[in-house]
Amino acid sequence: MILVAGSTGNIGSELVSILAASGEPVRALVRKPPPSEAAGVEYVTGDLDDPASLAPALDGTNGVFLLPGYRDMPGVLAEARRAGVERIVQLSGGSAGSGDMTNAVSRYMIVTERAVHESGLPWTILRPTAFMSNALRWLPQLQAGDTLRLPFANVHTAAVDPHDIAAVAAKALLEDGHAGQIYYPTGPEATRPADQVSVLADVLGRDLRFEAQPDDEARAEMSEQMPVEYVDAFFDFYVGGSLDESVVRSTVQDVTGRPPRTFRQWAEAHADAFA
Repeated sequence: MILVAGSTGNIGSELVSILAASGEPVRALVRKPPPSEAAGVEYVTGDLDDPASLAPALDGTNGVFLLPGYRDMPGVLAEARRAGVERIVQLSGGSAGSGDMTNAVSRYMIVTERAVHESGLPWTILRPTAFMSNALRWLPQLQAGDTLRLPFANVHTAAVDPHDIAAVAAKALLEDGHAGQIYYPTGPEATRPADQVSVLADVLGRDLRFEAQPDDEARAEMSEQMPVEYVDAFFDFYVGGSLDESVVRSTVQDVTGRPPRTFRQWAEAHADAFA
C-alpha cells in the first residue's frame, strides 16, 4: 500500500493515477473526502501539520510520497517509522542543494531534506525543475485577451511535466535500487516564457502575444499573492541567478525508460483546461 500526500495537486494526482493504473493499492491523503472517488483509490483524511492524525492513513503502508515544508516533518517521519513504512519519496527542489538558509524557499526545502536524512527511513529525494503546469497561472490573462505579460522573460528553464515527476516517484516507491538517491527530473529542453507562449498559441489556435513584465511590476504583483520573503526568494533565483534550472538531465529517461514529455505534449494534454 502506497500513501500519497498532496493527492489532489499537480504531482500527487498524477502519482495516484499511475499507481492505481498499475494495480498497486494506493491511498490518497486528503483533508476531506472528494465528492467523487476514482476507481482503485482509497481516500483517507489526515493533516501533515498534525502528525498524530496520520496514524490511520499510515497503517499498513509500505511507501509514502511526501511534500516539503510542513511544520513538524520529524514528527511526520516518526509516525511513518512507527507504522513500518519502508520507503519515503520526498519532493524537494533544486535550490535545496545550495545550503542557503537566507532564501525562504531554499530554507524549507533544506529543513525538509535534513529531517528525511535523519529519519532512519530509506529515502529517495526528487529535486525537479519548474513545472510545466505553472502555465495554468496564465488563465486569468488568457480569459481577458490574447496578451500574456509574464515575469523573468530571459530565464531559461528545462520545465518538467508533473506526470514525469510522478512517474519517477512511482518507480522509486515500487522498485528496489532507488534508496539514498537524489533525482533531478527535468524536461527535454530549456525554454523561455516566450517559447512556451508560442507553443501554447499553436496548440490553442490563438494569436497569443508575449510581453516581458518589468521586474518592479512583477514584484508588486507577486507581493499581492505571497509573503514578501517568498517574493524575495524567487527574485533571488531568477533575477539574482542563484538557481539555474536550464540544465537538461536524463533522469526521467534513466528511471522510467522513456523520454520526458515536451511542453507541446503537456499543452496538448491540458488544452481543455485553457478553454
